[in-house]
Amino acid sequence: MIPSAPKLAALAIGPDEFARRRRQLMQMAGEDAVLLVAAAPERMRNADAAWPYRQDSDFHYLAGFPESDAVLALLPGRRHGEAVLFCREHDPARERWHGPSIGTERAVADFGLDDAFPIEDIDDILPGMIEGRGRVYCHFGREPEFDAQLLGWMRRLRQLRGGGVVPKEFVALGHLLHDLRLYKSRAELKLMRASAAIAVDAHLAAMRIATPGRHEYEVEAELLRVVRGQGAVPAFPPIVAGGANACVMHYQSNRAALRDGELLLVDAGAELDCYASDVSRTFPVGGRYSREQRALYEVVLAAQLAAIDEVRPGRPFGAAHTAAVRVLTAGLCELGLLKGDADAAIADGSYRRYFPAKTGHWLGLDVHDVGDYRVGGDSRLLEADMVLTVEPGLYVPPDDRSVAERWRGIGIRIEDDVAVTRDGNEVLSAAMPKEAEAIEALLAGR
Repeated sequence: MIPSAPKLAALAIGPDEFARRRRQLMQMAGEDAVLLVAAAPERMRNADAAWPYRQDSDFHYLAGFPESDAVLALLPGRRHGEAVLFCREHDPARERWHGPSIGTERAVADFGLDDAFPIEDIDDILPGMIEGRGRVYCHFGREPEFDAQLLGWMRRLRQLRGGGVVPKEFVALGHLLHDLRLYKSRAELKLMRASAAIAVDAHLAAMRIATPGRHEYEVEAELLRVVRGQGAVPAFPPIVAGGANACVMHYQSNRAALRDGELLLVDAGAELDCYASDVSRTFPVGGRYSREQRALYEVVLAAQLAAIDEVRPGRPFGAAHTAAVRVLTAGLCELGLLKGDADAAIADGSYRRYFPAKTGHWLGLDVHDVGDYRVGGDSRLLEADMVLTVEPGLYVPPDDRSVAERWRGIGIRIEDDVAVTRDGNEVLSAAMPKEAEAIEALLAGR
């Protein structure tokens, strides 16, 4: 179990770290620039019912401010303060329905910002702040409403005092910001360990109730109960895939009954203070793997361990995938699902029939986190404080007539969250059992 609620507050990232991030980004952009980041808008589920609000990851990374209707302006070298927030002011009528807003005064006092103004005044104030700067860094093309607003500020700037000096360049903000996000601080790693611990608790609870006759959605409900019960939210809609459903890579239905003799693939993670975990396990509903299930499971586990061993400083990001492919393909050849030897199956790509995915992705504020996978055409070299998933799998389609029927419809994925350390790696989700014997022992005691 992760720390109780009072201790959870100690995991939160403080205003000093957000300020450090903003300073670092402004130094990279230069004093001639202005950087603009909009909060995520509220999104409607249907009619007048909104989805639960989740802040834009880049906005959260720079401000930690949790509300919509806000814009962060970073103005390197501005005498009256470089970090300026436009946000909702207090409105008793609105707050009666939706609760209190943070307001401009608390935005400065609690979030370490230099200045704050009501969002209603942004059209009058921000164009003057932009005037005379050479470049605007922003996420142009992400939110149409913000794009239109930005173009409106440019038109407004041209009208200032007979024609203001309009920035000559619009630059994609992600080029600078997303490279910063790739390296996790100590505080971020603490949050991600806690997020992984919640995910482990949820998976263990799900395994205890996943018995024959139940339904996939009951297992999903148990995952969500544990995640929400520990103060987190699901990092993504859980995948709960029984039997051949596990061969659908992004299975979402979660409606089928669980059957004795079949495997259940569960892919689920928690999000704590916007930081995600992402863990997958595959286990027998009836408590014991069949001979074929066990054989494929051991191949996937060996591939995952080989891939994790490649997660260390100086190794290419793609090395984990290469190692996993080698072990998976050799195992498939040995079991007779692929003909010939592993070298030939890798060369002609026939292994992709059973392993069409990659072995992992960056992890952080987004489940599929930002950051380039290739630099200068080559696989990016891993460095300390990067975090990624390692998740090889084998998926034998139920209609694959090239193999014996006993192999068909088996889908297996084993996924852990792995941080690169100075001398190796740390498996953040290591508390979740994955050896076949340990899983069977755990299921025997449910």
